[in-house]
Amino acid sequence: MELESGKAEGQLRKGVLEYCVLSLLRSGPRYGIELIEELAATGVLATGQGTIYPLLSRLRRDELVSTSWRESPSGPPRRYYELTDSGAASLREFTRSWVRFKTAVDKVVLPSEQDTDPTREAS
Repeated sequence: MELESGKAEGQLRKGVLEYCVLSLLRSGPRYGIELIEELAATGVLATGQGTIYPLLSRLRRDELVSTSWRESPSGPPRRYYELTDSGAASLREFTRSWVRFKTAVDKVVLPSEQDTDPTREAS
């Protein structure tokens, strides 16, 4: 059975998108389209409005971000999202967990030097 193309990447993106958004807000307030553009610039984290705005609403309800309206030089006012103290604490906890998690996954998933050594005899 062949795996669907991109399924693993999509599942990984879903799992980390919230923390990637919080991380982008670490350097200051941003509005939704800015976040979408910054995520798209990474390639694998590209997402659309149908994903980002419900996520931002949930982050606001969970008090991980706060919002404010600001005038825009090119149109209607924009809602800006800003990291709260709770959001910063959540991001710090994720970052600590991510390092351990990534290291463990790398250990299991990535081939070891023994596995890729062409001089090693196959058993």
